[in-house]
Amino acid sequence: MTFHIAANELRRLFLSPLAWSMLAVEQFILAWFFIIGIDNYISVQPRLAAMEGAPGITDLVVAPLFGDAAIFLLFAVPMLTMRLISEERRGQTLSLLLSAPVSMTEIILGKFLGVTAFFFVLVLMIALMPLSLLMGGNIDFGMFASGLLGVMLLTASFIAVGVFMSTLTVQPAIAAVSTFGMLLGLWVIDWVGAGRSGDYSGLFGYLSILRHYEALLKGVFNSSDVLYYLLFITTFIVLSIRRLDADRLQH
Repeated sequence: MTFHIAANELRRLFLSPLAWSMLAVEQFILAWFFIIGIDNYISVQPRLAAMEGAPGITDLVVAPLFGDAAIFLLFAVPMLTMRLISEERRGQTLSLLLSAPVSMTEIILGKFLGVTAFFFVLVLMIALMPLSLLMGGNIDFGMFASGLLGVMLLTASFIAVGVFMSTLTVQPAIAAVSTFGMLLGLWVIDWVGAGRSGDYSGLFGYLSILRHYEALLKGVFNSSDVLYYLLFITTFIVLSIRRLDADRLQH
């Protein structure tokens, strides 16, 4: 049943003009940044050739592309997750969904996986840009794989927050703004910790969704970073399930 719900959610997204517009805008903006990155790399290549241990095209083009993709996703994910549950509640179809012979876990996981599958299509389209560089040169596949993993984990984390926020309100717009606000807070919390010392600095650094992503972009694969994202996703999925369970008890 989980995969049936996921397939329905994915189908609904691909029938949405907003989702198609998102894909088109993403491709245009990131392709533009990608071309600018290549142009800048070509302009500094003579100087890089004279440097020992100079950064390569993966450092100067691919990693910044994934960084730009994360910023785009920060805005895009709330727009597509805001209707997942709040629209059901506003349209008064949530009670029918809750009374169906399906568990709350299946509902939440189905919707989460459906939106995640859509955004992974978007991530795949982003990944094709760096791979096009293989026609004229080489890239660091280890760094590329680490960055791609980071984008996928970051995307899934964003979606998990969006699903939870959508369970809290009837208004999709409120869900979108709340999701963006929470993600932005987790994005900049590391900057708050930068001005502190001791345990607080370490705590803010660990909670920062950006710091773990930056490590993966640099090609530094650390199991603690992956574990952070998995725990993050699991936490918000569980919170979403509990929220729907509370709604079902009220009905």
